[in-house]
Amino acid sequence: MTVENSAVSGETFGQTDDILRAEHISKRYGAVTALVDVNLRLGRGEVLGLIGDNGAGKSTLLKTICGFQPPTTGRILLNGEEVHFSSVTQARAAGIDIVYQDLALVNQLTVYQNMFLNRELVRWPLLRNRSMRKRAKEQLDSIGISTLKSVDVEVASLSGGQRQAIAVARSVFSDAKVLLLDEPLAAMGVKEGAAILDLVRDLKDQGISIIIIAHNYGQVFPVCDRVNLLQGGKITFDKYSKDTSVEELTNIVVSEYRKALEERHRRTAAS
Repeated sequence: MTVENSAVSGETFGQTDDILRAEHISKRYGAVTALVDVNLRLGRGEVLGLIGDNGAGKSTLLKTICGFQPPTTGRILLNGEEVHFSSVTQARAAGIDIVYQDLALVNQLTVYQNMFLNRELVRWPLLRNRSMRKRAKEQLDSIGISTLKSVDVEVASLSGGQRQAIAVARSVFSDAKVLLLDEPLAAMGVKEGAAILDLVRDLKDQGISIIIIAHNYGQVFPVCDRVNLLQGGKITFDKYSKDTSVEELTNIVVSEYRKALEERHRRTAAS
């Protein structure tokens, strides 16, 4: 498949306004190859939709970018400089943060306690709870999250959309310049999903660069500036949203399913 507006073309891939680039990334787990030769770029203040079937390598790619695991080959560049992260904490300190699909929130803790989890404000030997409450409320207000009654409520009592918003707010609170969202709309209703997409738009307006993984690309297409399709550990499609459509993406994915089905039928017939 021809990759249009490709991240691997020299003119596009070398743009000076890219905040993040992944060059020739591969990832192997023993005999299993999850990523083959991925080239990805993210512009400043850009929302990139990363789509693909289950097992295509989307989450693996984000994990290599955020320091959760190193790539087998290739390199990551942040602001044009090669970086090597040995942990998620190290990547976060450099301005890259990730919100996993499972959110990593502690249900029994309050909103403000989750936002300051592992980075609590302390005036020895006491926690500065009043300051943390105030700063958590200010942060939530600043990114447009106004549906919470209080930052003192337990996360377990919140809706799926509110929990996702808290996880995103925590990342923004860490002064993230690049935000990686792994399936933020999974198992959400239409209303909650729309609220999260509004939050993505607000973060983009604040200059935050975002990669958003989506299995249902029709949901995220309206907020994306550009779309990459990952198939079999490779990026096979790279277009600006204005130059493509949900219909085109659907046709590409459906054709892949048809090829796989035909191949399966051939193997069955041969056996």
